[in-house]
Amino acid sequence: MTRQVRKAFVLGAGLGTRLRPLTNLLPKPLLPIFGKPLITFAFDHLLEVGIEQVLVNTHHLPDKYAADFPKTSYRGASLQFVHEPVLLGTGGGLKNLEHRIGQEPLIVYSGDILTDLPIERLIEEHFLKRNDVTLALRTTEFSKAIHWNSDTGRVLDIKGALGSGNEGELDFANISIWNPTVFSRIPARTEISLVPILIEWMKSGGKIGGVALEQGGWFNIGSRKDYIGAHKIIAAGRWSPTYMNARTWPLIADSTARLSPGSRIAGGSYVGAGSRVEEQVLLEDSILFPGSFVAPGTTLNSCIVAGLKVGPGRFLETVFV
Repeated sequence: MTRQVRKAFVLGAGLGTRLRPLTNLLPKPLLPIFGKPLITFAFDHLLEVGIEQVLVNTHHLPDKYAADFPKTSYRGASLQFVHEPVLLGTGGGLKNLEHRIGQEPLIVYSGDILTDLPIERLIEEHFLKRNDVTLALRTTEFSKAIHWNSDTGRVLDIKGALGSGNEGELDFANISIWNPTVFSRIPARTEISLVPILIEWMKSGGKIGGVALEQGGWFNIGSRKDYIGAHKIIAAGRWSPTYMNARTWPLIADSTARLSPGSRIAGGSYVGAGSRVEEQVLLEDSILFPGSFVAPGTTLNSCIVAGLKVGPGRFLETVFV
């Protein structure tokens, strides 16, 4: 079997409830990071390791995906969107694509993370250990749900479901590789997450492996604080993935934005396409979606403006939708 993985499934169907009201306008994977849709970082990362076909499931606001990606390709790779009228969860979404995947291994990648962890090491581990599923593992602030043997690379328990009595050492980093043989265990047309599928597979003797990938950055864009925080980290030069051209990204403003000479754009701020920032405006860690207008003398600190007119005045941690 070739050690190349050609296909990937990027999860794009979630509701993004913790990011409302922004996700009333856009699916979370389409929220812009310095003007670039979040999900395209996943695409670029995957293309860097040779992915040729990307499948994306949609549910919430599918027309927004169609508007952002009118073509069936992305930088030369095939790009297909599969709509779920009823939300199926991560496992159900995977089962829904079974007929499109064939008999090749598949990378499953969350569409709401920013990362440049070394996927090539995940691929290498998957084939070397002949796993059925291989999980990217990492130390995060969120969880230590995965009990994992660092010597053998085997996952021994998830959330204590197999009675190991061990709370776990690492978190799942939201990227994995799956062999199609596992899909037969997933019930059709059923909302189900990946976790119960993995647990049942381990109970039946299936090989679930993991590899600790602490290199690179990893950011879960789960809240407004996370969203603004990612901009701050990137603006400070603390994350610059190799799959992005550092000479052209990030910029503080789209080329069509109008910034008055007396305005100041600071921290992790970004001014979207067609936006106007008038005289004596201070933007500090604030994000303007396309078509926004900030009146003279306005100060925005940790704010998000979704295409509206704002000001004058001083605003802190406010979302204008």
